[in-house]
Amino acid sequence: MEEGLADYLRHLALEKNASEHTVKSYREDLTQALEFFRSRLGSQSPRADQLTTRLLRAHLAWLSEQGYARTTIARRLAAVRSWCRFLCRQGTLAANPALGLRGPRQNQRLPHFVSREDMTRLLETPPSETPSGRRDRAILETIYSAGLRVSELTGLNVEDVELADGIATVRGKGRKERLALLGPQAVRAIQLWVGERQNLAGPRAVQQPALFLNRNGTRLSTRSVGRLLEKYLAQAGLDPRTSPHTLRHSFATHLLDAGADIRGVQELLGHRSLATTQIYTHVSTQRLRESYHKAHPRA
Repeated sequence: MEEGLADYLRHLALEKNASEHTVKSYREDLTQALEFFRSRLGSQSPRADQLTTRLLRAHLAWLSEQGYARTTIARRLAAVRSWCRFLCRQGTLAANPALGLRGPRQNQRLPHFVSREDMTRLLETPPSETPSGRRDRAILETIYSAGLRVSELTGLNVEDVELADGIATVRGKGRKERLALLGPQAVRAIQLWVGERQNLAGPRAVQQPALFLNRNGTRLSTRSVGRLLEKYLAQAGLDPRTSPHTLRHSFATHLLDAGADIRGVQELLGHRSLATTQIYTHVSTQRLRESYHKAHPRA
């Protein structure tokens, strides 16, 4: 099993072009599963052919007994399923023991989003007279304007952005590239930040390809983006639960509220499946229902 796991993680990184974060998550989830298999089988070096449906069900039951959330159990089951498919393709397993497994039923949670008014308030909070303020405003405008994941934002390079055309080349999940649209406000904010880039990061900024830099002249991290958002949420008096991904949710919700085509929103978000995008239609329908009950005399 150890060799099979190592081969699978290499496959994720080299052949599937999975991000470091994805590989790390799969490694942690499957390493925990492997420890359970060792314990249950009474062997420090269990064989891959000892993976059975019964063993995998016992692992799911154990996760539930440990108090893991349904979403966590579902994610770990997905990792085990993917690993088993890989072992089957490699010929290590004759049959897939994960085929008949069902994860816990998920409670559908509608994504949290920010209203248009609150979004405007947030975007206007970073100061426009300092280099860091201009950078932060450009970051928030870009996430919301293009509907980016925070990892896509921090992965942007200067050469990825065509400000004259209002587009950016984005590397999403699996490092797949797509074109993202930048509105006039985001374009203007980026232009102002690029003019201040060297003032904030110093001479190292010239050699650094990353669009968004910290004071050390290196690429801004996803954690740093989360921290700066927390700061501006507090200053604007907005919901502290708001995360960078909430701005992406807000992007999709506002587009659909305004009548945008769901297929177009799917392309802009970089979703492989339309079902993933359809969750935002539920948000819009829920808001419509709430408005109906408040306004209609017979509601």
